[in-house]
Amino acid sequence: MRSRGRPSLRSPRLSISQISTFAASLEEDLAAYRAAGLDGIGIWELKLDEASLDAFERSELGAASAVPVVPSILPLALLAGPSDPQERIEALCASVHRLAAFGPSGIVCLTGSGVGVDDAREVVVDGLRTLAREAELAGVRIALEPYQREGGAEWTIVSTIPEAVELIADAGGSPSLGLQFDVWHLWNTPTLFDDIRAEIDRFAGVHVNDVRAPTRGWADRVLPGDGAVDVPAILAALDEAGWTGFYDLEIFSDNGVFGAAYPDSLWDLSVDELARRGRESLVDAWNRRRAFPVPV
Repeated sequence: MRSRGRPSLRSPRLSISQISTFAASLEEDLAAYRAAGLDGIGIWELKLDEASLDAFERSELGAASAVPVVPSILPLALLAGPSDPQERIEALCASVHRLAAFGPSGIVCLTGSGVGVDDAREVVVDGLRTLAREAELAGVRIALEPYQREGGAEWTIVSTIPEAVELIADAGGSPSLGLQFDVWHLWNTPTLFDDIRAEIDRFAGVHVNDVRAPTRGWADRVLPGDGAVDVPAILAALDEAGWTGFYDLEIFSDNGVFGAAYPDSLWDLSVDELARRGRESLVDAWNRRRAFPVPV
């Protein structure tokens, strides 16, 4: 493994998370991502059917982080799914085994909202313990995702990397419990670069995107370079800390699906155009990354 603190000369592994091309099927995603020159795909369970695994294997794309149909332990007000946390944990366990067949780098898991839930943290800790056991059996990692602190109460009980690490420790610290890094969620964390350096070995996946300024809502993300975030600096920090996995483009850009029909929604682009533009934005951000020396 190369020494940390030195920028690599390798080409990054680039992928697109399927939610970025919301209206397309898995088969359309696979074809467009390959044609655009991407290396991988972030699987979303909501797009899978009985033929999906064969189609994925034929594509020869790698698998970045995968997202279950029920993506959190506690309920999410803005997404469908059972209200009972135990039912959600059972659904997550089933998804772990289904998604494991694709060989993802991690299986994304949010805590869900603690608003109105008694003993929310205890429920999440118990759920993570259960998921850790199932992940060990399936040979995959859970990728616990901290959610953006601004407006995050409806989504999460942890909003920073240190908070997520503490939650994992409370759940027993199993090696099968890792972290999902997401630029949109973590870019405004005051200790971001220190957190990356300290916890890079826990990362099971990296989502890349940018923040519209001013933003119009949680599903109003833009391509790297089109928003307010210094994405190249974050990619530099990840690279120098030792990340060698996929840089997975994940775009939520509501065109009415979640109640906000943005006239410039990226979800209205064709799958081919989004894949092409998405890869170009990732490559441009990578090429413009800057050095952030790692303290000795």
